[in-house]
Amino acid sequence: MGAGYVGIISAELHFPESRSLKTKRKDLQSVKSQLIQRFHVAVAEVDHHDTWQRAQVTAACVGRDHLDATSILDSVERFLCSRDFETVIVQREVTKPGDCST
Repeated sequence: MGAGYVGIISAELHFPESRSLKTKRKDLQSVKSQLIQRFHVAVAEVDHHDTWQRAQVTAACVGRDHLDATSILDSVERFLCSRDFETVIVQREVTKPGDCST
């Protein structure tokens, strides 16, 4: 029985126009909602919670095969890089459940 593949992407986002936590959180919530709706990924802000202009988000997806999971991550990365904020991809990984990563 196949277990599928898990894809994870983590990105550092910089919101240069943000002047408050309220503004950043509004913009970040919009990004997270769009990622969930468009790509059916799970998304969480994982760092810089109390910083006005920075956020680190991680998104995870599940695919039938390595190519499927990679394709979803490619789409998420293109989406993030096409927004008005600056994006730096911190990490990307596709793995099969049960595989050990080093």
